[in-house]
Amino acid sequence: MLDGLRQFIADIVGPDQQADRTFDDNDYRLAATALLVHVVSLDGEPTPAEKRKLHSLIESRFQLDPGTADKLITSATRVEGDSVDLYRFTSVIMRSVNEEGRLRIVEMMWELVYADGQVSEFEDNVVWRAADLLGVSSRDRIDLKHRVAEKQAALPKGPWGAADAAI
Repeated sequence: MLDGLRQFIADIVGPDQQADRTFDDNDYRLAATALLVHVVSLDGEPTPAEKRKLHSLIESRFQLDPGTADKLITSATRVEGDSVDLYRFTSVIMRSVNEEGRLRIVEMMWELVYADGQVSEFEDNVVWRAADLLGVSSRDRIDLKHRVAEKQAALPKGPWGAADAAI
């Protein structure tokens, strides 16, 4: 319900007024969110569970209120749509974020991949390429994948499956 209200307000305000975003192109949060938007969009239109998981990750990991998280996701969606490769985002992250932070970003990517309960070959490949560009070793990337998969498998199954219970 709140998402519908936020979208309604965003539609009234219009894209020109939304352009005054708080996040510039050198903000690692914008770059990381663009990577996450890319991952969640790989297999078509993001599911409601994936959208909720994206919002939840952005709010909790970047300590943002829902409105600011919406602005960040809107900005990230825009820049991700204009981008031709992952390097645009990973280079910003490499300049701004330490190794521990980059590991957390890769973990967030895996959390989104598993949000719908299944991993596609495309999703796996994109996380591999992004992790490589972020200087995350294959071992760490695979360890993070297994950790997130185990966490996902341990979640209670709700009426809509484990993916919805995760949110």
